[in-house]
Amino acid sequence: MVLALQLFGLAVAVAAIGLFVFGLRRRLIQRPGGTFDCSLRSVEETAVEPTGKGWVYGVARYSGDRVEWFRVFSYAPRPRRVLERSAIEVIERRTPQGEEELALLSDSVVLVCTHRGTRLELAMSDDALTGFLAWLEAAPPGQRVNVA
Repeated sequence: MVLALQLFGLAVAVAAIGLFVFGLRRRLIQRPGGTFDCSLRSVEETAVEPTGKGWVYGVARYSGDRVEWFRVFSYAPRPRRVLERSAIEVIERRTPQGEEELALLSDSVVLVCTHRGTRLELAMSDDALTGFLAWLEAAPPGQRVNVA
């Protein structure tokens, strides 16, 4: 009985430490500022129509001429994707369709773009979209920017 209580206490302590580290990571990502909630999915081109692998909820952070994208449900200290401003090409923007409405945050807007030949879809709030497009358009002189 005592061993079972000790194991239960240890499991609770490990879970509490895991949650603390999880929250600390999010705080450290957001500390420098310039962050916004942003879901992402990679899209594969097919003969009929593009299909995605599934939306992954994340947090994006502006860092100079790039946007660093972190998965929310991860302990990794480094971004999962880094998008350079000069390599992003916006194709279109649209509202979530079908099951996407359930997978994304309410009032999200989907931005379809390419980055170094890879087609990506970014879902973010209207305010975050305005900031993202303004950041793209604020590229230094001489840098090619394509915003739909």
